[in-house]
Amino acid sequence: MKNQFLYLLLLASIVSCNAKKGSRALTADQTVFAEVNIVDVRSGAISPAHVIVKENIIEQILSLEEDIDFAKAKVIDGKGNYLLPGLAEMHAHIPDKAWDDPLVQETLFLYLSNGITTIRGMLGNEVHLPLREKAANQEILSPRIFTSSPSLNGNTVTTPEEAQEKVKNYAEAGYDFLKLHPGIRKHVFDSLVAAANKYGIPFAGHVSNLVGIRHALKNGYQTIDHVDGFIEGLVPKEAGVNPTENGFFGFNFTELANPNTIPELVELSKKNKVWVVPTQSLFERWFSPIPAEILVDQEEMQYMSPKTRENWVKSKKNLTAGDNFNETKWKQFNQIRYQLIKALHEDGQGLLLGSDAPQVFNVPGFSIHHEIKGMLAAGLRPLEILQIGTLNPAQYFDGNFGAIEEGMEADLILLKANPLEDLNHLKNPLGVMARGQWISEETIKEKLKQIDEKNK
Repeated sequence: MKNQFLYLLLLASIVSCNAKKGSRALTADQTVFAEVNIVDVRSGAISPAHVIVKENIIEQILSLEEDIDFAKAKVIDGKGNYLLPGLAEMHAHIPDKAWDDPLVQETLFLYLSNGITTIRGMLGNEVHLPLREKAANQEILSPRIFTSSPSLNGNTVTTPEEAQEKVKNYAEAGYDFLKLHPGIRKHVFDSLVAAANKYGIPFAGHVSNLVGIRHALKNGYQTIDHVDGFIEGLVPKEAGVNPTENGFFGFNFTELANPNTIPELVELSKKNKVWVVPTQSLFERWFSPIPAEILVDQEEMQYMSPKTRENWVKSKKNLTAGDNFNETKWKQFNQIRYQLIKALHEDGQGLLLGSDAPQVFNVPGFSIHHEIKGMLAAGLRPLEILQIGTLNPAQYFDGNFGAIEEGMEADLILLKANPLEDLNHLKNPLGVMARGQWISEETIKEKLKQIDEKNK
């Protein structure tokens, strides 16, 4: 009788254990971030948990109290570390070479090495279409790619008919959106917009000075990049300026700009649902008083070729060597940009994190940290900056990414410390996961070392 009682007690215990919620053995096709601190980019809350990934999806998020047998799963130790959604670089560039060209592969890896798991290519080429598909199918190690068309500008679209034809061709080719550059005349722009609406392809980029910011906003750009055209839009009509004499993104009109006009432009951006990609790092590195010799000596420059570095030094000196550029005026110009950025964030459609890379002294991946620094200087809080690099791009693309939630694609950054306390903690990640593909800290260091050696 006693043995029978012990048998029943043991059986009840086994049943009870098996009935525990989440009690199961993980399998070899699963990866678990064990005991990691999840950063909730919606609220800023930090939650310790196990995060289980299967294939490219976050399958489950389980509390530390759950009874789990990691069994054959790949275990990534997250204890004491922080897990953040992957970032988006919303003004990226990709070399116009075939997908298997080493420079293309290196550029994509530089983005990934800094936790960038989504890029929006802003100067499309026909070779980027198969590259985008290979990235989507995970045939190559790459961030998620969205690509623009080739440039539409004052030289490539000189007539309404030419604009309509190019828009049709680019839409049919399958580009995600049209890239606009300066020089487009207003009547050509209007034809371009009509064709874009007809063929269902959005447009984004620069605002031609003959179009103007108000007309651009009212016609529904998907994004305006570089805060282009806004400073020109702050100049009162009675100033009677020639719009073609605006200088570098309106720099020549700095003293004429009236910041009291900012709310009007911000309201137009909100009403017409136009996002803004600031690329503030350009204006604090390339177009800034910092000497080229200091920038070219920074550690991240080792990942660029000697020829690229040489060209960047020349470009910066040519841009800032003229009599019209001086530090006092630049500070005023930059302060107006800060005001615009903060207002567009708080009261406009919103901001999308983007630095413009590779560009003069903007190394792919690494430049996002300079952009983040610029957003802090403009008055955004750390959580808000993380949101414009995660949640906002996901909303913009209507994508299944941008947060750590069950069912979302597994774009993740593992960090040593809490980025909400210091955004510098985003640098040197312990590893990056791009749609389920894990890139360890060791792999990142080894690949960066190879790129460095190649460029010596």
